Amino acid sequence: MLANCPELTTLAEHVRSFAHMLTHLQGAQLATWIESATAPRDLPSLRRFAQHLERDLDAVIAGLSLPWNPGVVEGHVNRIKMLKRQMFGRAGFDVLRK
Repeated sequence: MLANCPELTTLAEHVRSFAHMLTHLQGAQLATWIESATAPRDLPSLRRFAQHLERDLDAVIAGLSLPWNPGVVEGHVNRIKMLKRQMFGRAGFDVLRK
């Protein structure tokens, strides 16, 4: 599939490089990634994603550079919301069917 679609190959390369930045906490490389992601004219979705990252560039760089994340807090919030839904009867199968 990648051999028949050069746009998909380019998109896959950009996604892999962004995933590498994310997993290896290399936020300093974000500016060069955004430049390379906005260069191809045939990938409008990738361009929009890169342009949206530029809106709050400092926060995105911090998120890609710092080892801390809000995962634990979000897990607690999710658990509390689930408990509230169960208490008020909004977590039953009848609601899910609707």
